[in-house]
Amino acid sequence: MSDCLFCRIVAGEIPADVVAENEAAIAFRDITPVAPKHSLVIPRAHHANLVEVAAAAPDDLVKMVQLAGEVAAVEGIAEEGYRLVANTGAAAHQTVFHAHLHVLGGRSMGWPPG
Repeated sequence: MSDCLFCRIVAGEIPADVVAENEAAIAFRDITPVAPKHSLVIPRAHHANLVEVAAAAPDDLVKMVQLAGEVAAVEGIAEEGYRLVANTGAAAHQTVFHAHLHVLGGRSMGWPPG
């Protein structure tokens, strides 16, 4: 999708601070972090949300979650704990409609998260 921000990042048209990547996904630091450590993991193929990734390419969803674990290790938050967040739909505050996981850490996370 030529008008999708994340597709353009995958294509190398827009620079990103890449943390890790694999054949199915790429992870980069969020430009507006809400935690000291905040990265996004996105599939290389365009899908609007994680449910679509699971339906169309379940192996890619597994690789996204594995990559999120790698990001946590690279960022030094794997041992202390981190949160994975997937917003689905506008009411859940999804603002880019290309599937993505937020990897958040570096501070204590409150509960409930909403």
